[in-house]
Amino acid sequence: ALIGLVIIVLFFLLALLAPWISRYDPLAQNIPASLAAPGMEHWMGADKLGRDIFSRILHGARISLFSGIAVIIMAGIFGSLVGMLAGYARGWWDEALMRVTDIFFAFPSLILAMAIAGALGPSLQNALIAVAVVTWPVYARLVRGQVLGLREREFVQAARAVGATDSVIIRRHLLPNTLSPLLVQASFDMGAVILSVAGLSFIGFGAQPPMPEWG
Repeated sequence: ALIGLVIIVLFFLLALLAPWISRYDPLAQNIPASLAAPGMEHWMGADKLGRDIFSRILHGARISLFSGIAVIIMAGIFGSLVGMLAGYARGWWDEALMRVTDIFFAFPSLILAMAIAGALGPSLQNALIAVAVVTWPVYARLVRGQVLGLREREFVQAARAVGATDSVIIRRHLLPNTLSPLLVQASFDMGAVILSVAGLSFIGFGAQPPMPEWG
């Protein structure tokens, strides 16, 4: 775990310090250096337009890491709200919201993200929205399961007995107890989200040239 944390921190530091670490402008073209092999001038070589690949990877880390965090936040907040409502209200609210969630689970996530991104138009913002749309059901299911168990616990019943409102119970007792599994799920999803956004960019639905991005 410590080694993994060091690697993650290293990636974030490289992304933050990209302008000072890279020797070349990631957008600058140098046709004579087109497809240059890795060497002292270009540590990872150059692309067909002569742009330094190492510089583009460093600057692309800023966009890709931000994209992963942004999608996790959007999907986590929306999915948590849906799961909290379904698990706490139960009844027809639970049935309706979970059937909508099942519809999203029925489609392959990347194919659905491609369809949404294609409908919205090619851009990084739309790609993030598309990936968030196919990611939130995981958090809805997770929070719903947690809330179904927590709402019957003694501390929740005690809060209800002393007159606490539903909003107070959710805010003070249920939400804090769902944060731990949410953070664990977010850590698992971070890599998959970055790959999904990069995949959409690779096929033209995400970040548009000449923006440096891992896709």
